[in-house]
Amino acid sequence: MTKDLAGTRIAFLVAPDGVEQVELTEPWEAVRDAGGEPVLVSTAPGKIQAFHHLDRGDRFDVDETVDQSDPAAFDALILPGGVANPDFLRSQRDAVRFTRAFFDAGRPVAVICHGPWTLIDAEVVRGRRITSWPSVRTDLVNAGAHWVDEEVVLDTAGVNTLISSRRPDDLKAFCAAIVDHVRPAGQQHSGPTGTGDTEAARTTADELR
Repeated sequence: MTKDLAGTRIAFLVAPDGVEQVELTEPWEAVRDAGGEPVLVSTAPGKIQAFHHLDRGDRFDVDETVDQSDPAAFDALILPGGVANPDFLRSQRDAVRFTRAFFDAGRPVAVICHGPWTLIDAEVVRGRRITSWPSVRTDLVNAGAHWVDEEVVLDTAGVNTLISSRRPDDLKAFCAAIVDHVRPAGQQHSGPTGTGDTEAARTTADELR
């Protein structure tokens, strides 16, 4: 694999328990293999417990805690899924603040499966084109997003590059999109100011009428 992510530092934000292991490890390996530096960020120090659906998986060392981690020190954010993982993160003020900071700074965010729940609480999905695990669709539409059923969705019409996928089966395409579209902060996409004034926003509004 080419070193397309050389010079990048990429945060993986996860809860202490409940992240879907393959949605953490496969993007992590893709970032590392492409020359980037993956960093595990969580709400507490120590180790996080990953899961294979409902079964316990491996434990992984936390590199930084979200209350002390500086979003400006990263070039992108990756939000893996698992039901319990984003359900916990969305209730944590520091995790929500950390997530929103990447949108405010115009830096790429990649999210998969149930991960968009955290984006909803960060109030950053209105007008954005996005996919997710099917049961999250209604929540995203109610938050103003334009939901589509595709293995990977690349939305560059908002304030940042937003990459999303539905499930573990989509990980190959998800990881490829991360490697293709994440760059060091000085080389990144600069979208319009504000996420509401996009064609996706108008489409979503029409659908909700």
